[in-house]
Amino acid sequence: MSKHLFVTVVTPTAVAANNRGEGDGSTLSTLQKITRGSDQYTTVSAEAIRWGLREYFQNTDEKATNRTFNPDTDKYTLKNERFSAKEFIDDDLFGYMDAKKGKDNEDATTKRRGALEVSRAISLDPYYGDVAFGSKGGERGKTSIHSTEVHCTAYQYTVALTPESLKDPKRAVLALESISAVRHVGGNHSRFLYDFRPESIAIRITEDPSPWIMDCFKRMGDGVGCSRLVR
Repeated sequence: MSKHLFVTVVTPTAVAANNRGEGDGSTLSTLQKITRGSDQYTTVSAEAIRWGLREYFQNTDEKATNRTFNPDTDKYTLKNERFSAKEFIDDDLFGYMDAKKGKDNEDATTKRRGALEVSRAISLDPYYGDVAFGSKGGERGKTSIHSTEVHCTAYQYTVALTPESLKDPKRAVLALESISAVRHVGGNHSRFLYDFRPESIAIRITEDPSPWIMDCFKRMGDGVGCSRLVR
Protein backbone atom coordinates (compact mmCIF):
# COMPACT_ATOMS: atom_id res chain seq x y z
CA MET A 1 0.00 0.00 0.00
CA SER A 2 1.03 3.59 -0.61
CA LYS A 3 2.53 5.65 2.18
CA HIS A 4 0.91 9.04 2.77
CA LEU A 5 2.47 12.09 4.41
CA PHE A 6 0.32 14.51 6.43
CA VAL A 7 1.64 17.64 8.12
CA THR A 8 -0.28 20.08 10.32
CA VAL A 9 1.48 23.36 11.01
CA VAL A 10 0.88 26.12 13.52
CA THR A 11 2.69 29.35 12.69
CA PRO A 12 4.15 31.77 15.24
CA THR A 13 1.82 34.48 16.53
CA ALA A 14 2.13 37.67 14.51
CA VAL A 15 0.04 40.51 13.07
CA ALA A 16 -1.83 39.70 9.87
CA ALA A 17 -2.94 42.61 7.68
CA ASN A 18 -3.50 41.56 4.09
CA ASN A 19 -3.51 44.95 2.35
CA ARG A 20 -4.84 44.70 -1.20
CA GLY A 21 -4.35 48.37 -1.99
CA GLU A 22 -5.38 51.88 -1.06
CA GLY A 23 -8.71 53.40 -1.87
CA ASP A 24 -9.67 57.01 -1.24
CA GLY A 25 -12.27 57.17 1.48
CA SER A 26 -12.85 53.42 1.38
CA THR A 27 -12.90 50.88 4.17
CA LEU A 28 -10.82 47.85 3.28
CA SER A 29 -12.22 44.56 4.54
CA THR A 30 -9.01 42.79 3.67
CA LEU A 31 -8.96 39.76 5.96
CA GLN A 32 -11.01 36.80 4.81
CA LYS A 33 -13.17 35.36 7.58
CA ILE A 34 -15.16 32.29 8.51
CA THR A 35 -17.59 31.65 11.37
CA ARG A 36 -17.05 28.79 13.80
CA GLY A 37 -19.65 28.53 16.52
CA SER A 38 -20.41 32.06 17.67
CA ASP A 39 -17.02 33.56 16.77
CA GLN A 40 -15.35 34.78 13.59
CA TYR A 41 -11.87 33.64 12.63
CA THR A 42 -9.58 34.95 9.91
CA THR A 43 -8.31 32.66 7.18
CA VAL A 44 -5.59 32.53 4.53
CA SER A 45 -6.35 30.67 1.31
CA ALA A 46 -4.54 27.53 0.24
CA GLU A 47 -3.57 29.27 -2.99
CA ALA A 48 -1.83 32.00 -0.98
CA ILE A 49 0.23 29.37 0.86
CA ARG A 50 1.08 27.61 -2.40
CA TRP A 51 2.26 30.98 -3.72
CA GLY A 52 4.70 31.17 -0.80
CA LEU A 53 5.94 27.65 -1.49
CA ARG A 54 6.47 28.47 -5.17
CA GLU A 55 8.44 31.55 -4.15
CA TYR A 56 10.67 29.41 -1.94
CA PHE A 57 11.48 27.02 -4.78
CA GLN A 58 12.11 29.89 -7.19
CA ASN A 59 14.52 31.57 -4.75
CA THR A 60 16.24 28.29 -3.85
CA ASP A 61 16.72 26.86 -7.35
CA GLU A 62 15.09 28.87 -10.13
CA LYS A 63 16.17 26.32 -12.76
CA ALA A 64 14.02 23.68 -11.03
CA THR A 65 10.82 25.70 -11.41
CA ASN A 66 8.77 26.17 -14.55
CA ARG A 67 6.75 29.19 -13.44
CA THR A 68 8.68 32.17 -12.09
CA PHE A 69 7.44 35.52 -10.84
CA ASN A 70 9.14 38.82 -11.71
CA PRO A 71 8.31 41.47 -9.08
CA ASP A 72 9.56 44.28 -11.35
CA THR A 73 7.10 43.51 -14.14
CA ASP A 74 4.47 41.92 -11.84
CA LYS A 75 4.19 39.00 -14.25
CA TYR A 76 4.73 35.24 -14.39
CA THR A 77 6.73 33.51 -17.07
CA LEU A 78 6.88 29.84 -18.08
CA LYS A 79 10.02 28.08 -19.27
CA ASN A 80 7.93 25.34 -20.89
CA GLU A 81 4.36 26.23 -21.85
CA ARG A 82 3.58 22.54 -22.38
CA PHE A 83 4.57 21.85 -18.74
CA SER A 84 6.67 18.94 -17.49
CA ALA A 85 6.15 17.30 -14.09
CA LYS A 86 9.26 15.23 -14.70
CA GLU A 87 11.48 18.26 -15.29
CA PHE A 88 10.07 20.91 -12.94
CA ILE A 89 9.34 20.56 -9.23
CA ASP A 90 6.47 23.08 -9.26
CA ASP A 91 4.68 21.27 -12.09
CA ASP A 92 5.13 18.04 -10.13
CA LEU A 93 4.01 19.29 -6.71
CA PHE A 94 1.37 21.86 -7.59
CA GLY A 95 0.03 20.58 -10.90
CA TYR A 96 -1.10 22.67 -13.84
CA MET A 97 -3.86 23.24 -16.35
CA ASP A 98 -3.51 24.70 -19.83
CA ALA A 99 -6.97 25.02 -21.39
CA LYS A 100 -6.76 25.10 -25.17
CA LYS A 101 -8.81 24.13 -28.16
CA GLY A 102 -7.27 21.87 -30.77
CA LYS A 103 -8.18 21.26 -34.40
CA ASP A 104 -11.88 21.15 -35.19
CA ASN A 105 -12.48 22.85 -31.82
CA GLU A 106 -11.56 19.70 -29.91
CA ASP A 107 -10.57 19.94 -26.27
CA ALA A 108 -6.76 19.98 -26.09
CA THR A 109 -6.47 20.78 -22.39
CA THR A 110 -3.23 19.72 -20.71
CA LYS A 111 -3.59 19.25 -16.97
CA ARG A 112 -2.18 17.49 -13.93
CA ARG A 113 -3.66 17.41 -10.46
CA GLY A 114 -1.31 18.84 -7.85
CA ALA A 115 0.26 16.11 -5.72
CA LEU A 116 0.70 18.46 -2.77
CA GLU A 117 -2.67 19.29 -1.25
CA VAL A 118 -2.93 22.34 1.00
CA SER A 119 -5.81 23.32 3.27
CA ARG A 120 -6.89 26.81 4.19
CA ALA A 121 -5.06 28.31 7.17
CA ILE A 122 -7.42 29.23 10.02
CA SER A 123 -6.54 31.54 12.89
CA LEU A 124 -6.24 30.00 16.33
CA ASP A 125 -7.77 33.10 17.90
CA PRO A 126 -11.18 34.68 17.23
CA TYR A 127 -11.21 37.98 15.36
CA TYR A 128 -12.72 40.83 17.36
CA GLY A 129 -12.61 43.53 14.70
CA ASP A 130 -9.26 45.25 15.25
CA VAL A 131 -8.77 48.03 12.69
CA ALA A 132 -5.79 50.29 11.92
CA PHE A 133 -6.38 53.73 10.39
CA GLY A 134 -4.15 55.73 8.08
CA SER A 135 -4.13 58.46 5.49
CA LYS A 136 -3.00 58.51 1.90
CA GLY A 137 0.35 60.25 1.59
CA GLY A 138 -0.23 62.25 4.77
CA GLU A 139 -3.08 64.15 3.13
CA ARG A 140 -5.98 65.42 5.14
CA GLY A 141 -9.54 65.37 3.93
CA LYS A 142 -12.73 63.39 4.06
CA THR A 143 -11.56 61.13 1.22
CA SER A 144 -7.99 60.54 2.41
CA ILE A 145 -8.60 58.33 5.45
CA HIS A 146 -8.58 54.56 5.02
CA SER A 147 -8.80 51.66 7.46
CA THR A 148 -7.25 48.22 7.43
CA GLU A 149 -8.24 45.13 9.40
CA VAL A 150 -5.48 43.59 11.50
CA HIS A 151 -5.38 40.38 13.52
CA CYS A 152 -2.70 39.30 15.97
CA THR A 153 -2.90 35.52 15.82
CA ALA A 154 -1.30 32.23 14.79
CA TYR A 155 -2.55 30.21 11.82
CA GLN A 156 -3.03 26.46 11.45
CA TYR A 157 -3.10 24.53 8.18
CA THR A 158 -2.49 21.01 6.86
CA VAL A 159 -0.73 19.62 3.80
CA ALA A 160 -1.04 16.12 2.36
CA LEU A 161 1.27 14.32 -0.04
CA THR A 162 1.64 10.80 -1.40
CA PRO A 163 5.29 10.62 -2.50
CA GLU A 164 4.56 7.78 -4.95
CA SER A 165 2.33 10.14 -6.93
CA LEU A 166 5.31 12.37 -7.72
CA LYS A 167 7.37 11.90 -10.85
CA ASP A 168 10.36 12.13 -8.51
CA PRO A 169 9.42 10.86 -5.01
CA LYS A 170 12.57 12.46 -3.56
CA ARG A 171 10.84 15.81 -3.97
CA ALA A 172 8.74 14.99 -0.91
CA VAL A 173 11.78 15.91 1.19
CA LEU A 174 12.07 19.25 -0.63
CA ALA A 175 8.38 19.88 0.02
CA LEU A 176 8.97 19.44 3.76
CA GLU A 177 11.92 21.83 3.59
CA SER A 178 9.79 24.44 1.83
CA ILE A 179 7.13 24.32 4.56
CA SER A 180 9.79 25.39 7.06
CA ALA A 181 10.66 28.49 5.03
CA VAL A 182 7.39 30.07 3.82
CA ARG A 183 7.54 33.83 4.21
CA HIS A 184 5.23 35.71 1.83
CA VAL A 185 1.63 34.64 1.57
CA GLY A 186 -1.20 36.26 -0.33
CA GLY A 187 0.00 36.27 -3.92
CA ASN A 188 1.76 38.89 -6.00
CA HIS A 189 -0.93 41.55 -5.60
CA SER A 190 -1.83 41.20 -1.91
CA ARG A 191 0.96 39.62 0.08
CA PHE A 192 2.05 40.54 3.57
CA LEU A 193 5.12 39.58 5.56
CA TYR A 194 4.15 36.90 8.03
CA ASP A 195 6.32 34.14 9.45
CA PHE A 196 4.48 31.08 8.14
CA ARG A 197 7.16 28.65 9.30
CA PRO A 198 6.10 25.97 11.81
CA GLU A 199 6.30 26.89 15.48
CA SER A 200 4.37 23.73 16.31
CA ILE A 201 4.08 20.80 13.92
CA ALA A 202 2.53 17.33 13.75
CA ILE A 203 3.71 14.88 11.08
CA ARG A 204 1.96 11.60 10.27
CA ILE A 205 3.32 8.97 7.86
CA THR A 206 0.80 6.21 7.31
CA GLU A 207 -0.96 3.88 4.90
CA ASP A 208 -4.25 5.39 6.06
CA PRO A 209 -5.48 7.82 3.36
CA SER A 210 -7.19 10.06 5.98
CA PRO A 211 -5.12 12.73 7.75
CA TRP A 212 -6.64 12.50 11.28
CA ILE A 213 -4.42 15.40 12.43
CA MET A 214 -6.21 18.33 10.81
CA ASP A 215 -7.18 21.06 13.29
CA CYS A 216 -5.43 19.16 16.09
CA PHE A 217 -3.90 22.24 17.73
CA LYS A 218 -5.82 24.59 20.01
CA ARG A 219 -4.99 27.77 21.87
CA MET A 220 -4.27 26.97 25.53
CA GLY A 221 -3.70 30.16 27.51
CA ASP A 222 -0.85 32.04 25.86
CA GLY A 223 0.50 28.88 24.26
CA VAL A 224 -0.61 26.12 21.90
CA GLY A 225 -1.51 22.55 22.78
CA CYS A 226 -2.76 19.37 21.11
CA SER A 227 -4.49 17.54 23.96
CA ARG A 228 -6.97 15.81 21.63
CA LEU A 229 -4.11 14.40 19.53
CA VAL A 230 -2.22 13.24 22.62
CA ARG A 231 -5.34 11.59 24.01
